[in-house]
Amino acid sequence: MKLDKKEILSALETITIAGEGKNMVESGAVRNVLTFGNEVIVELVINTPAMHIKKRAEDDIKKLIHEKFSPDAEVKVNIKVETPEKTNEIKGKAIPGISNIIAVASGKGGVGKSTVTANLAVTLAKMGFKVGVLDADIYGPSMPIMFDVENEKPISVEIDGKSKMKPVESYEIKILSIGFFTAPSQAVIWRGPMASKALNQMIFDAAWGELDFMLIDLPPGTGDIHLSIMQSLPITGAVVVSTPQAVALADAKKGVSMFLSEAINVPVLGIIENMAYFTPAELPNNKYYIFGQEGAKNLALDLQVPFLGEVPIVQSIREAGDYGRPAALQTGSVIETVFEEITRNVVEETVKRNETLAPTEAIKITTMAGCSAVKK
Repeated sequence: MKLDKKEILSALETITIAGEGKNMVESGAVRNVLTFGNEVIVELVINTPAMHIKKRAEDDIKKLIHEKFSPDAEVKVNIKVETPEKTNEIKGKAIPGISNIIAVASGKGGVGKSTVTANLAVTLAKMGFKVGVLDADIYGPSMPIMFDVENEKPISVEIDGKSKMKPVESYEIKILSIGFFTAPSQAVIWRGPMASKALNQMIFDAAWGELDFMLIDLPPGTGDIHLSIMQSLPITGAVVVSTPQAVALADAKKGVSMFLSEAINVPVLGIIENMAYFTPAELPNNKYYIFGQEGAKNLALDLQVPFLGEVPIVQSIREAGDYGRPAALQTGSVIETVFEEITRNVVEETVKRNETLAPTEAIKITTMAGCSAVKK
């Protein structure tokens, strides 16, 4: 049977794309139909990137042509997504006065994410930026120890007639953590909704004031807390921390994938490799790659995201964290230089991101959005 373009177009008027009131020809979704012997090519433009809608449109077209014209026809559907133009206005509950919100994440626990966050914060402050840190690791808050404010408590202040929490300050960094509201030995045994509610209070019921950067120290993994944060705030970008070994890299890859997924869509500013190598003081020219060499650097290359730098294994980093004075404050040290370079890269990537991309919106998650187990 000869395939006729006009007849196929007429038949396509019986199909409606999910979410649109008009049929796909009337709505202009069908841009072209080409026929070559037994082959049909339908060029389709839709306004939504949702995979299940694209798949349904493709299946409906193929089924129609096979049933109405020829079961042997070779049907190819080329689908292009053109989303309506959006303004650069950030939607959702942005926090007035905060210019950039950076999420610091890791797929695996124990890779030094909180240590990196603390040192990035103090280095940004040394560069002259106004900085805040939100310790979102509800189940294992580290910032009170790392900034030597374990025994501090946020006080209540009145802002525009409303009572707000005043963040604790240390080394010119404004800090809020669940650790300020629990005893050091007390475990936080909360389900996701309760943890999310506590986070929202620390985000929106706090007097953060003017900040150039808010760093959010996320818990390991890709769970409830991450989704709650990204539902609540328009995140400027994410920094992923990993050690070089394969076990950590596998989870770091999942972390990057979460931010870049269709449901989340948060730009990844880059990857930092922590515990990259060890150099003994008595052998300053030697490097021992205890956890593997350049694993995170190669991962950044594979995923086509920036590599922000590497942090060596140095005893003073651990000691400084335990004593509550981040190692990047050690003037003239190797660690100060390392974190200055990494922080400069983070700032450069943030500036680049702000110049080339529209502000991130606080994401809207439906019941199934982002669930990889759901069949598209």
